[in-house]
Amino acid sequence: MQQVTKGELVYYAFKMWPELRHGIFTRKGGQSAAPWASLNMGGNVGDDPAAVRRNHELMYAALNLNEARACTVWQVHSADTIIADGPVEGRRWLGLADGLVTDRADTPLTMRFADCTPLLFYDAVQGVIGIAHAGWRGTVLGVGANTALTMIESYGCQASNIQVGIGPSIGPQRYQVGEEVVAAVQQRFGTTDGLIYRDAADGTAYLDLWAANRLDLERVGVEQIEVAGMCTATLTDEFFSHRAEKGRTGRFGAVLSL
Repeated sequence: MQQVTKGELVYYAFKMWPELRHGIFTRKGGQSAAPWASLNMGGNVGDDPAAVRRNHELMYAALNLNEARACTVWQVHSADTIIADGPVEGRRWLGLADGLVTDRADTPLTMRFADCTPLLFYDAVQGVIGIAHAGWRGTVLGVGANTALTMIESYGCQASNIQVGIGPSIGPQRYQVGEEVVAAVQQRFGTTDGLIYRDAADGTAYLDLWAANRLDLERVGVEQIEVAGMCTATLTDEFFSHRAEKGRTGRFGAVLSL
């Protein structure tokens, strides 16, 4: 990914999409006070709603996006995907889901993150974009694959034309998980090889969300994948991290638009 600075805001963009307006924003340059300092996009973490609203305005302005047409979802750690034709009047979210796709121009798709994995999708041939929120639950339910399949089934996309950017999230060296997660990974993928790592000293398990989501996408035919490889739990000066900051933190935003 490449880092971009717009005024006080800093965001990252995937190098494979120079023509696509998109960004995964850091926590820098916003209006929120500590512990949500400062570009917090999360409206349900205890922050001042006016600051959160202003932070959204700053994000859309940085990419020259139409905030009035922006679409999002109420994220619930599922694999459900919604087709977005435009915002719903009188409500900021379209439904309970963790995947969102559209072929409409001037219709930004956005979600919020703090260790879970942002997945951004783009098919330049059919003119379709998507975004997904993949924590461990969404990953083992197949939210990435389901988002790609929704693009294929609803818009006639070819898997070989779909490009996916796997954004900053908690990395495999920091994401310690319980045995119930190990079992869920085994059930989803039929293996834990390359997905679960064991501590040599005590045998505790660590999950590689980047590898798991890549494998999930590859199994439905997606070949063009760029992985940021940036750990939010390590880079807390740039990103919010629910794990590293013990739940008292904000949410960083990811957005893209045709």
